[in-house]
Amino acid sequence: MKKLLEEIDSRLSKAFESCGYDPKYGVSTVSNRPDLCEFQCNGAMAAAKQYRKAPFMIADDVVAQLADQECFSSIESVKPGFINIKISEEYLAGYLNEMRESDRFGIEGNVNPKKVFIDYGGPNVAKPLHVGHLRSAIIGESIKRIFRFMGDEVTGDVHMGDWGLQMGLIISELKSREPELCYFDESFDGEYPKEAPFTISELEEIYPAASARSKEDKEFYEEALEATKRLQEGDRGYRAIWNHIIDVSVTDLKKNYEKLNVDFDLWNGESTVQNLIAPMVERLKSEGFAHYDQGALVVDVKEPEDTKEIPPCMILKSNGSALYNTTDLATLVMRAEEDPDEVIYVVDNRQSLYFTQVFRCAKKTGIVSDKTRLRFLGFGTMNGKDGKPFKTRSGGVMRLENLIRDINDEMLAKISANEAIDQDEAVKTAEIIGLSAIKYGDLQNQASKDYVFDIDRFTSFEGNSGPYLLYTIVRIKSIIKKAKDQGIFGGTGAKILPAHGNGEKELMLALAKVSDYIEAAYKELAPHKICAFLYDTANAFNRFYHETKILVESDEAVRNSYLNLLVLTEDIMNTCIDLLGFSAPDRM
Repeated sequence: MKKLLEEIDSRLSKAFESCGYDPKYGVSTVSNRPDLCEFQCNGAMAAAKQYRKAPFMIADDVVAQLADQECFSSIESVKPGFINIKISEEYLAGYLNEMRESDRFGIEGNVNPKKVFIDYGGPNVAKPLHVGHLRSAIIGESIKRIFRFMGDEVTGDVHMGDWGLQMGLIISELKSREPELCYFDESFDGEYPKEAPFTISELEEIYPAASARSKEDKEFYEEALEATKRLQEGDRGYRAIWNHIIDVSVTDLKKNYEKLNVDFDLWNGESTVQNLIAPMVERLKSEGFAHYDQGALVVDVKEPEDTKEIPPCMILKSNGSALYNTTDLATLVMRAEEDPDEVIYVVDNRQSLYFTQVFRCAKKTGIVSDKTRLRFLGFGTMNGKDGKPFKTRSGGVMRLENLIRDINDEMLAKISANEAIDQDEAVKTAEIIGLSAIKYGDLQNQASKDYVFDIDRFTSFEGNSGPYLLYTIVRIKSIIKKAKDQGIFGGTGAKILPAHGNGEKELMLALAKVSDYIEAAYKELAPHKICAFLYDTANAFNRFYHETKILVESDEAVRNSYLNLLVLTEDIMNTCIDLLGFSAPDRM
């Protein structure tokens, strides 16, 4: 099903061509003057220079070709050469009815679905999730959902930090506290306990204590390095402790990501690809891609057209140890076995140069084929009202679960003012609305931009917020339910009729644009486009609601038309909030 703008452009292009002009000038846009028209074509202005003709004369020619088109209620040439367009109510109603009868509202998915990996999340084991992990999880989850909606085969990978010195630090600290544990007895040859010798709370205390100690105690730091080496070489006891760390950490991470309605297909970490590093490094050396520079093994990735310095991609440190670069390249070696069309990384903006190096190295060395597109989606910082990175009131880094709890408490306080809802339902509803506040508050911003996390604004039921959208959806649900309860809803088989008023037509025009916004979000990795659509649609619906007597409309066909328009609005809005990663309650 063609998008509404494509339908308009098709007619404009044919009209330009019929008048002897290049059809490329037949392009329309949504009008920035809705008081004058709904769509606008400026092609005559652009064509004037090529054809040495006054733009209004070109516009007059084109409009004359389109004057009798049934899809336009009005189309006129306005000096100096604009073409102003209004869609006919009959055509628009027909378009919406076609959307209702089509899969996914007529949005065309990919004819040739792509195989895509999305690398997002990036937590470290043995550490709690904090607000710094929020954006990667929320943005990545939405991108994954959008790609799947468009028909792609998508694999989401959390890509945990689960290897390296941090593991050695934990093992050494645990050994100093509980040296009698069987993991540290080199003569022990039995089965190690299935239960971890620590809880997640204890583990989260052990790591920072070990990290601080290593900065002051050189001997302990050396022990941690040795423990890291033994772990990576396969020490049986150390591997058993490491498995406990992973199990305890992943269980806690899954619980916290579940609160964000975020899930991953793969729970791989840096450790997953350790066996691929040695053969990868050997190949890079033997094929002449890698060379030593001041003791470190590097691959040059600078290109002749670079206007700024791009340092070499380091493969191994001068002491022979691997880096994040090494792990990320080895991960691409593993992913390349699946022959993906795209690999997308959702990471902090500040990693842009790093991923430039990794991507160039992967392409130059043939780790990934020319067919595979590597994409970096960098996101900005989540700041407090002071414009600085979001902190607790005491100035510390806020745990993610505490932020979620604070938002839910705020929503619960607002919902509890409604005495018609019982406490258990209020708690569940507060969690649903709280999630919308967090996710929409983040996603409405262009990913690459910094933004201010304003709890008061994000939890408001008015303005551009998640709760406002959910309140709109719940209002629609309530009207439909009342109609069904009163036995006055003729069912979804009835047609949507041509609009009877400006508010109704504005809502219909808003819904007709859903494919434009979702396809733009897909192509540009831009969930904020869907947020913009939702806000415009919610505003259009509320204008329609306030000016229309829906349930008391005496004409049954008109009333059913209104109600079917509401059903379509609810379906589209529910689909869009699902693409953003949250849902709506039945009532608020």
